[in-house]
Amino acid sequence: MWPCLLLVLALLHTVPTSHSAPCQPQGDPEAEAIPKPRYAVVKKMRTYTSAQNYCRDVYRGQLASVHSATRNEKLWKLARTYTYSSVWIGAFTTKRAGQWESHWEDSSPWNYANWAPAHPCHIFSTCAALSTQDGLWRSRFCYSLRPFICQY
Repeated sequence: MWPCLLLVLALLHTVPTSHSAPCQPQGDPEAEAIPKPRYAVVKKMRTYTSAQNYCRDVYRGQLASVHSATRNEKLWKLARTYTYSSVWIGAFTTKRAGQWESHWEDSSPWNYANWAPAHPCHIFSTCAALSTQDGLWRSRFCYSLRPFICQY
């Protein structure tokens, strides 16, 4: 009778069972809390500023920032599927306090760059375009018309 009573109590969760449930692997809660960015290639030709505004207004995002070779390759492949033109990404280069610096529009840290040789141009402020031919970045006049990649 005791074994039956113990079994009933265990099923009612009033007595611990001798075999606990197997542990389920838990993901990193911090990593799960940060959603992975999504991207959209917009084929409409826009200036850099107009592209920024479009990303903000339509996607509630910004021009894409690139922080690794893997991300750069992903965006390069994505852009090539939609256009043959180089596309705006969210980087610009400007002179501050006598030094040339590159920055991301979203204020994220500048921890990766994939500039083509002789770029960025350090004669005047420029914006960055990702080449669909080779995946390298080139300085371009910010008022040039180009397709672009939004990150949201």
